[in-house]
Amino acid sequence: MGELLKGKRGLVMGVANDRSIAWGIAKAVADQGAELAFSYQGEAFGKRVAPLAQSLGSDFLLDMDVTDDASLDAGFAALAERWDRLDFVIHAIAYSNKDELTGRFVDTSRANFKHSLDISCYSLIEVSRRAMPLMVPGSTILTLTYAGSNRVTPFYNVMGVAKAALESAVRYLANDLGPDGIRVNALSPGPMKTLAGAAIGGARKTFRHTEANAPLRANATLEAIGGTAVWLLSDWGACTTGEVVTVDGGYHVLGMPQSENL
Repeated sequence: MGELLKGKRGLVMGVANDRSIAWGIAKAVADQGAELAFSYQGEAFGKRVAPLAQSLGSDFLLDMDVTDDASLDAGFAALAERWDRLDFVIHAIAYSNKDELTGRFVDTSRANFKHSLDISCYSLIEVSRRAMPLMVPGSTILTLTYAGSNRVTPFYNVMGVAKAALESAVRYLANDLGPDGIRVNALSPGPMKTLAGAAIGGARKTFRHTEANAPLRANATLEAIGGTAVWLLSDWGACTTGEVVTVDGGYHVLGMPQSENL
């Protein structure tokens, strides 16, 4: 075990199972000495998260619905009651109706647009507002995005718009919270074999394509993403804020596929 995050306490939001990006980050930061609390939504996810949290030595679980102000208030009140400070928050929360991630973006419904932006973007603002009073200079808020925010990706549809809004929110929050010494950043992994990733139409083809064409000829691993998160959350990331840090094997630098795949 390392000590880059020894003595730091953080909330991890969005673990669905042991293949979640949030779980990869949780493991990495726990290995560096961080003490963790986990949020989940509903009994079904709670049953999944509990044994994972326990494996990292955490018994601090909070049922929080990011679309419900009262639920968020209660969750952060429980945090404040048990901990005197919060050094970091991992926000790994996003959602869109799966049925609208297989067709055309132009067919996005008004209801799903609002719901997707609410959960995938606005929740970061609500969480940040409640986390601020518990945070001290050097604290960090870290969220997750994807390259579909600024480049058209098949079937990503409204999630691309939601992630674009999320990245903009990161910059505005970084500016607002900077005077208090709080950093706000986003990690942008490439395609991952996660529960959320599986909801995107053509996910398997996207995964294989990026693996075959990325300069490193590999997709990101949970370990690589977790390691990058450790840097951003530790004192080594002291002067990095408002950034979208890409962890995708270099795929984002390409203008076209590799010559052998044209």
